Amino acid sequence: MKIEIQLKQKTLLFFLLLFLCTLKEETVFAQKPEMHYGDLDIPTRPYAKDPYVIYFQGTYWMYYSVPGAQFKEWYIGIANSTDLTHWEKKGNLKGQKGTVEEKGICAPGALVKDGVLHLFYQTYGNGKLDAICHAFSTNGIDFERDATNPIFRPKISDWSCGRAIDAEVVAYKNNYFLYYATRDPDYKIQQQGVAVAPITANFDRNSWSEVPNMPMLKPELAWEKKCIEAASCIQKGKYLYMFYAGAYNNEPQQIGVARSVDGIHWKRMSEEPFLTNGEAGTWNESESGHPNVFKAQDGRYYLFFQGNNDKGKTWYLSKVEIGWNKKGPYLKK
Repeated sequence: MKIEIQLKQKTLLFFLLLFLCTLKEETVFAQKPEMHYGDLDIPTRPYAKDPYVIYFQGTYWMYYSVPGAQFKEWYIGIANSTDLTHWEKKGNLKGQKGTVEEKGICAPGALVKDGVLHLFYQTYGNGKLDAICHAFSTNGIDFERDATNPIFRPKISDWSCGRAIDAEVVAYKNNYFLYYATRDPDYKIQQQGVAVAPITANFDRNSWSEVPNMPMLKPELAWEKKCIEAASCIQKGKYLYMFYAGAYNNEPQQIGVARSVDGIHWKRMSEEPFLTNGEAGTWNESESGHPNVFKAQDGRYYLFFQGNNDKGKTWYLSKVEIGWNKKGPYLKK
C-alpha cells in the first residue's frame, strides 16, 4: 500500500511538473510580439540581426545581418513585406571574394535617391580594418558595388583606431551625414563619429569629409557601459533624432535617443533607455538592440530592433510603434 501511494504521488508530481512547463511555454509564447522574424538559412537556429527597413518600388524591404552555418562568414539577408509584420525572404547579398568583403558583410543601412536604392554596409572580420562599403540596386535584390569600396573609414587618431561599422546615411540640411561607430585606439570603447557629403554626392570614397573633434557620442551613462553604436536617424520638425544602441550585445544592449539641430552636436533625451530589454522569461530578455527608426507610408512610426533570450544563440527582429509629442518620441502602448 505504501509503495502504491508513493507511485501515485510521483505520478501526480510528474503531471504537475508537465503542466507547469506547458503553462510556462504558453506564457512565453504569448509574450512574443506579432513581428518575430528569424532568418532560417540555418534551419535549427533562427538568426537575424541589425534590421533596416525601407519603402522601395511599392513594397517594404528589410535588410539585415545573417551568418553562415559555421558562423565564419556574415552576409546581408533580404526580405519584403506589405504590412511591416509578415516578411518573406527574397535572397542574400554576400561579400565578394578577392575584395575587402571576402570575410563577410553586415549591418546594412539604406536610402533611395533618384529611384535607385543605395545600400551602405560594413565589412566583417577585419578588426581595426573594417570599413564602410556602398552598393546600389534598381530592383532591391541585385546590387552593383561601388568601384571605390570601401568608401569610408576614419583616420587613425587619439580617439579612433581607424575602424568604421554600423553605417547610417541620412539627408539633412542640404548634406548627407554618414554616422558610424568606431573603437578607441585600445579597441575597448565603441563610440560614434560622423562624416559629411554634399547633397549632390554619388556616395563614392571622394564624397566624404570626416568631421573633426570627435567622438560625437561616447558611452557616459551607466546602462551604456562601454559602447554606443548602431545610429538610426529621422527628422521630425527642426530636429534630427538619433536612436542608438547602448552597451555591447547581451550586456544587455538597450536603445537610447538623442537629438540635434545641426547633425553633429547631440543631446540625450533621457538618462534612461528609451527601449529596454525584456523581463525574465520574455523573448527579448537578453537585449533589445540595434535600432532602426522608420516612417511607414500611412504616417505611422516604428522602431525596429533585434532581441533574444538566450545570450545570442538565436536572434529575432521585431518592432514597436512610437508616437511623438512636444518632448519627442514615446512608446505607444
